[in-house]
Amino acid sequence: MFHSSAVDANGSVVINPTVASEEFYEPVLLKEPALYRKEHTENQQQERQSQEDYLDAFYGIVIHYLNETLDHIILVLLAYSVLCIILYKLLFRRLGPGYRRWLVRKSHLPPCTRALVVTAHPDDEVMFFGPTILELRRRQCRVFVLCLSEGNHDRKGPIRRQELWDACESLGVRPEDITLVNATHLQDDPTVEWKTVTIANQLLRQVESLDVDLLITFDKDGVSGHPNHCAIYYATASLCLSGMIPSSMFCPILVGEPN
Repeated sequence: MFHSSAVDANGSVVINPTVASEEFYEPVLLKEPALYRKEHTENQQQERQSQEDYLDAFYGIVIHYLNETLDHIILVLLAYSVLCIILYKLLFRRLGPGYRRWLVRKSHLPPCTRALVVTAHPDDEVMFFGPTILELRRRQCRVFVLCLSEGNHDRKGPIRRQELWDACESLGVRPEDITLVNATHLQDDPTVEWKTVTIANQLLRQVESLDVDLLITFDKDGVSGHPNHCAIYYATASLCLSGMIPSSMFCPILVGEPN
């Protein structure tokens, strides 16, 4: 309650009690929890839908460009295939063998009746000299195989020894024409240096005892780059340079292919 004052005609102050007027405030309505959760869920769904729409649009753009790129790739491959066919017909069909010799790197086997193939490990005779041995046998040439180690690098010497005999039999080499050297200084190990003199002595002994007129072995790169392979080439080359075997007898095989 409040009081108000006034002055009457006599000059006296009169206090009149007054009642304060009531003030009305608009009530704030609080949302119910279920309604709030519904609106929140709807907002999340709208955001998720907008993200999906964006991803769909991006995916569509990527697919469009990929389809165009694939079309270009197919056209390029088709043109490349046609070009290869044309070059093949020009170089290998119309121009004849005389014009394609420079395309194929291989050794030419001279005529012979007895040939010695020198390898470093069992399986070399098949991996690198199989086609050559088959070609020599086709020419009715007797082939001798000299393998300078039994391939015991992985402790499988007996197994690889038998594999050597089986492979030579399938290539047409007689079992008595196979010589396998098992020397402590010629072990199957790329980290062990094979002495040129040691290999040269083995080769010279075989060439003289077998009376061969052709010796076939690795090229200077050992075909596969194996140090034991390369060592055989340099030992054979040293025999040729010293005149102990004629250079015409030495035939290094570059890719292990027949003529």
